[in-house]
Amino acid sequence: MGLKCGIIGLANVGKTTIFNCMSSTKVQTSNVATGTGKSNISVINVPDNRLYELEKFQPTERIVHTTVEIVDIPGLSKTTGKGEGNKFLADVRNCDALIHVLRCFNDPLLPHIDGSVDPVRDIETVNFELQVRDLESVEKKLQKVEKAAKVGDKEAKKAFEILSIYKNHLESFKNASTVPVDEHDKKYVDDLFLLTTKPVIYVCNVDEQSAVNGNQYSERVKEFLKDEKTEILIIAGKVEAEISELENEDDRKVFLADVGLTEPGVNKLIRAAYSLLNLETFFTVGPKEIRAWTIRKGMSAPQAAGVIHSDLERGFIRAEVMKYNDFITLGSEHACREKGKLLVEGKNYVVEDGDILHIRFNV
Repeated sequence: MGLKCGIIGLANVGKTTIFNCMSSTKVQTSNVATGTGKSNISVINVPDNRLYELEKFQPTERIVHTTVEIVDIPGLSKTTGKGEGNKFLADVRNCDALIHVLRCFNDPLLPHIDGSVDPVRDIETVNFELQVRDLESVEKKLQKVEKAAKVGDKEAKKAFEILSIYKNHLESFKNASTVPVDEHDKKYVDDLFLLTTKPVIYVCNVDEQSAVNGNQYSERVKEFLKDEKTEILIIAGKVEAEISELENEDDRKVFLADVGLTEPGVNKLIRAAYSLLNLETFFTVGPKEIRAWTIRKGMSAPQAAGVIHSDLERGFIRAEVMKYNDFITLGSEHACREKGKLLVEGKNYVVEDGDILHIRFNV
């Protein structure tokens, strides 16, 4: 299962700079708050050093990372849904999570579209634009079910009731994620992929001097979001984008160390996305390929097998499981088997992060 994240934010907050930190496809940035006319899309490898540790004990022809698709839409604006970036919100509707980039730096050469730097105000502005788009979606569906509800269709009546609750909630400038409805009633809006139901990771885009500890702006963001279930990251986008352009990995580490960092911001971003979405990684290991796979926490062995191929889930017999730490400590599958660290698990086994799986199946 692939992870898809959408980058949102106002114009001139550094969204595309953050995108360039993550992507090998570099996009030109601008000091002018104009729309690019398109969304930027890139598929990036999920950094995971465990793959290379596994290769030390099992030589292989290739290493395959699991991937994340990143969609960077043009900057939103306070225009009640009519800004250049607002047209492209549909591009992030199918994303698993949103990365909301906030401007937390001063730069007289890069004016803020609202005249001053205020990340809390920016959060409220973007939330409003997302709520407007969600309200449009809810109202369209309300119109569709209203006629059926009037002639006595029970399911349509229930849908109309739930959609009306969502409509009133959004009209009160509240996100759809906080609508007071039962979990099973959310099925009536599942097909709308409402933007304000999506998990959000907030990125405080700071200057180089604030790369480690943040600044007054990022502190205001933390205070404002203290009661929300979210992830807040501090990333010095400009300097990290410059570092990401260096081809030599050792040079990157040196420059990161110079600004007080131990790893790129992209690593923190992806970990935050995995945590927020309850995702984990398991591995398949062999002489032809060592590969990482993404699953949701709590998936059973057959479900994890299905991530590899539907046939493996359909014909699942058993999973041979080694723990990552056992494998790199003992040094081989044979040693794990000898020490009783290769486990044979059935259909009820819940896969854990770092598990090395070999699926036995018959179709």
